[in-house]
Amino acid sequence: MLKLISATPSPYARKVRIALAEKNIPFELITEVPWNQGAITPQHNPLAKLPVLLLEDGSSVYDSRFILEYLELVYPQTPLLPADVQGKLAAKRLEVLADGVCDAVVLVFFERMRGESASAEWTARQMHKIQAGVAELARLIGERRFAVGDKLGLGDIAAGAALGYLKVRFQEFDWQTLHPSLAAYAAALEQRPSFAQTRPYPQNITSKVV
Repeated sequence: MLKLISATPSPYARKVRIALAEKNIPFELITEVPWNQGAITPQHNPLAKLPVLLLEDGSSVYDSRFILEYLELVYPQTPLLPADVQGKLAAKRLEVLADGVCDAVVLVFFERMRGESASAEWTARQMHKIQAGVAELARLIGERRFAVGDKLGLGDIAAGAALGYLKVRFQEFDWQTLHPSLAAYAAALEQRPSFAQTRPYPQNITSKVV
């Protein structure tokens, strides 16, 4: 059976968990903070980053985008990408945008952990990326039920994971009021079992982050 090393708040790991659920692929979930003492993540990913998919032969696949590509190629049932090239590109664009929003949120989170040493200018720069990225998600998705095509796919998984992450790590940003159609879209996604069962929540960090 496949195994997935994940962290509870990680939007990147959540993307993979949702994809596995939508494709009905059984897997064992391993939850950890990759830099905590005793973490096994560095044994399977030299970059010590989550998520990591452990294959049955003992090898590993890491980086959420690559894992999702792997799943599409190896488990083609219930495809999460459209058949046409333009649809694939549109979904990939949404994933890049959503991941970029998450990247900026992560940077703000760790910058703020520096306390009085945190850079207000650096934080403001990342916050602008978050706000602009969400505005672009709202523009691209519009009032559609699904981001690309007529069924749930990679674009929805990426966008939904990013928006869910904002509720955990960046609650001060009231994007729901700014973008009501996007808020309705996200709320509908969260009703799906694959989203409802993977809702993010904070996780304790017991080792010093360096």
